Amino acid sequence: MTTSTPYGPPPAFDPEAAAMLDVIAEQVPPAIRPDMIPAMREGMGARLLSDDELSQDGRIELVDRRVSDEVSVVVGRPTGLRTPAPGIYWIHGGGMVVGTNRVGLDEPLAWALELGLVVVSVEYRLAPEHPHPVPVEDCYAGLRWTREHAAELGIDPSRLVVAGGSAGGGLSAAVALMARDRGGPRLTGQLLVAPMLDDRNETPSTHQMKGLGVWDRTSNDTGWTALLGSARGGPDVSPYAAPARATDLSGLPPAFIDVGSAESFRDEDVDYARRIWLAGGSAELHVWPGGYHGFDSFAPQAEISRAAKAARLRWLRQILAE
Repeated sequence: MTTSTPYGPPPAFDPEAAAMLDVIAEQVPPAIRPDMIPAMREGMGARLLSDDELSQDGRIELVDRRVSDEVSVVVGRPTGLRTPAPGIYWIHGGGMVVGTNRVGLDEPLAWALELGLVVVSVEYRLAPEHPHPVPVEDCYAGLRWTREHAAELGIDPSRLVVAGGSAGGGLSAAVALMARDRGGPRLTGQLLVAPMLDDRNETPSTHQMKGLGVWDRTSNDTGWTALLGSARGGPDVSPYAAPARATDLSGLPPAFIDVGSAESFRDEDVDYARRIWLAGGSAELHVWPGGYHGFDSFAPQAEISRAAKAARLRWLRQILAE
């Protein structure tokens, strides 16, 4: 007797974006195990844009600042920007285990040039050396510092958006929950790019995409176990670690959530948007057909990538104008 799963084969990858998958696999294999973390960290530096590249021929000024002995930020603003300006508080991705505050920074800096923004990107401590709650508390400390130093940074505190991708998207959602619950900085919005939200790792999309694309079910287990240890998947995980665990999604700032249809995080991200709506909140959801995790970074010239980036920019323009 055979049993069938309640879902079919994985969705097809977008052909244009998928052309990069073989190249990606040489640097970031679909299945990442704990023993691979040191090598991934070592290789990360070679893939990051330099500060000279991020500054875009001097159009962006970058300054490093310390929040505390443990936490630092890099502040980016267009040269000659008139202030106070809206602020983006950026939280980088990397599965909770790799990355720096320069990861993914090119897109928010592009927003800064287009919309006239100040970007603050936080350097948080990584798991497994620093398990929950260290990463999210570092991110929240950086957000509070940003609000407290808004005048000095040239930020209009009434127009502050938290944003991040992948693990940074999950941490952004968690920081939004913390700010609501602790009476912390008021946020204008939360921009969550393929956010990593659910430690249980049991949605249909995590099973469909096992061994495929970027950041599969094995990688997800690696990242969440690094953050939570033996508590991963159990009954007592905090929503500040895994925002999908939150039972109350009311009172949150408007959300933008996007995700690929062919990636592990698809179902948890769609469900997060659905539950924001059920709580009476505002969420704009995009599921990009055939998109794998990080498709817009790995294949930036693909039509699907250009559409995703344009949608984020349009939402930001609208939310900051309200």
